[in-house]
Amino acid sequence: MVSLVSNGIKVSVETFYQEAQSNPMASQFVFAYRISIDNLNTFAIKLLSRLWYIFDSNNDRREVEGEGVVGLQPVINPGSSFQYVSGCHLATEMGRMLGFYWFENQDDMNRFEVKIPAFEMIAPLKLN
Repeated sequence: MVSLVSNGIKVSVETFYQEAQSNPMASQFVFAYRISIDNLNTFAIKLLSRLWYIFDSNNDRREVEGEGVVGLQPVINPGSSFQYVSGCHLATEMGRMLGFYWFENQDDMNRFEVKIPAFEMIAPLKLN
């Protein structure tokens, strides 16, 4: 698991290889990731949008941008956390993701950016 704190928000990521959904012979590698977002601030925040940079070991790069996460724009109170699971398909057995969330301070309605730490996705067959 990797974690990073920026602007009073702790983002932690844990990854899981999805063997049953992957097909290495067809260059299809599926990964799930669990994100935990902890609000360390004294004010509530609303997750507005996200931007992902996705890299595989062929040096291919994709960007995924959109509102909220998994169809939600959660409000996270001070001292509380929000967790969700999502996934990523790669054409190689190894890859990396990183990105940004944009939040809104629910006290003054100012928007701010929070970094998502870079994390690796590695199929277990690559580790042998």
